[in-house]
Amino acid sequence: MTSLEALVAFNMLPKIGPVRVRRLLEAFGNPAAVLGAPPDRLMRVDSIGEETAKILHAWQDHADPAAEIREAAERGITIVTQDDDGYPSPLRDAYDPPLLLYVWGEIEARDRHAIGIVGSRRATHYGTQTTKKLSYQLAQSGFTIISGLARGIDTAAHEAAIAASGRTIAVIGSGLGKLYPPENLGLAEKIAAGFGAVVSEFPLNTAPDKQTFPMRNRIVAAWSRALLVVECPAWSGALITANLATEYGKPVFAVPGPIDKPTSAGCNQLIRDGATLVADASHILDDLGELPFARKASALEPAAEIPALPEDEAAVFAAVTSDESPVDRIIERCGLPAHVVSGTLMKLEMRRLVRAFPGFRYARR
Repeated sequence: MTSLEALVAFNMLPKIGPVRVRRLLEAFGNPAAVLGAPPDRLMRVDSIGEETAKILHAWQDHADPAAEIREAAERGITIVTQDDDGYPSPLRDAYDPPLLLYVWGEIEARDRHAIGIVGSRRATHYGTQTTKKLSYQLAQSGFTIISGLARGIDTAAHEAAIAASGRTIAVIGSGLGKLYPPENLGLAEKIAAGFGAVVSEFPLNTAPDKQTFPMRNRIVAAWSRALLVVECPAWSGALITANLATEYGKPVFAVPGPIDKPTSAGCNQLIRDGATLVADASHILDDLGELPFARKASALEPAAEIPALPEDEAAVFAAVTSDESPVDRIIERCGLPAHVVSGTLMKLEMRRLVRAFPGFRYARR
């Protein structure tokens, strides 16, 4: 049995979570040795009782790891363990990191620079539009947007990140073979086709239930550099994610809403409890400081060389000086069409590289 097969088997067993597996691996050294151990030896490990030991000893009654790995490969899904380079580095620092992840799409190194965006499944027009605006701005600034593929706020966050040609990760509360909600299959396919990845810690054919969603929420909270709650009532799964983010030491941001609307009661309470009020993406960017795409300048490195930007953005940025310049002058300097320059200047402003002044004038920050 390979190490991957043993880990997949662990992940398919009932009542065997990441913390117990970690203790077992510390005691036995490798996963195959755990599965081959007698019950009395297993019970010497902290928190492994008789019932758990019997499940581990009779693991073949519960799991067929070879078939699971084969089905994942047939579906184009990669199984990533904590020993693999592709495992998200922020998750390794969590108290109970997922034993493994099923990944549909690609996780990239830059996805460690992620902002979680969560909120109500029953989003209002206000919540949806606000989510689209903030997610679009943050994705254009270089952050990966992480959410749960749920209806409402989650869907709007993923869609806006794609519209910004950014990265987005959907962490779902079911197996990838039982994708939920089913009406978001098209969105999931688009994410996996080049905009990020759809991720689950659950075996392929795991149906969603009341336990899987809180488990999903901890991944969103642990993976994110910061968490933004856009809209939610007083009782919401988004608040669970916010509490987890606080426990992980991550900054929590919240969008305020009308005081007479129950749909905003959760966000307003978060702000009262200490979450940072957000009305624009710049509030988050200012708090987080350095943007993910920027390199730190040395004393000998000119500011113009700091950003690593796409071709058009680099050309427009090079045409902007430290002195205020009218947009016509910038167009003349870079030689690009006016509509391209205007759109690119907006992107550079969102990325905190240029500052806009009255009269359509711009200068470097």
